[in-house]
Amino acid sequence: MTSAVNLIRPTTLSDAVQYAYAATAPADARLIFLAGSCPLDEAGATVGEGNYTVQAEQCVRNMTAALKAAGATIGDVISTRVLVASTNRDDLVTAWEVVRRAFGAHDVPSTLLGVTVLGYEHQLVEIEAVAVIRD
Repeated sequence: MTSAVNLIRPTTLSDAVQYAYAATAPADARLIFLAGSCPLDEAGATVGEGNYTVQAEQCVRNMTAALKAAGATIGDVISTRVLVASTNRDDLVTAWEVVRRAFGAHDVPSTLLGVTVLGYEHQLVEIEAVAVIRD
């Protein structure tokens, strides 16, 4: 099935950005709001302590599972927010690269933020997402 998401890349804005600047969904689409995907395993333990890559990969797996449960795929995501507990830009980029690989050509509008702390012990990464599907 074709995604209901229409990614917008204005030619008047920089093409150096690694994601679409905006996205739209048709009026007959249903929005799916995902809670922040955390780097937790099935037992609820934080994985990859101290490792931004491992934590981002687990967040993507958990986000993908939540999308599937809602009847969607990563191709149905319309926007993301990636939160990284660090003041070091390299740590943010490390997490971001994992997310970019997961989304591939479906480069939805995204925000990457460095934050002071996240909710779970040893948590370094969290991914928020909104998806849109047609029933």
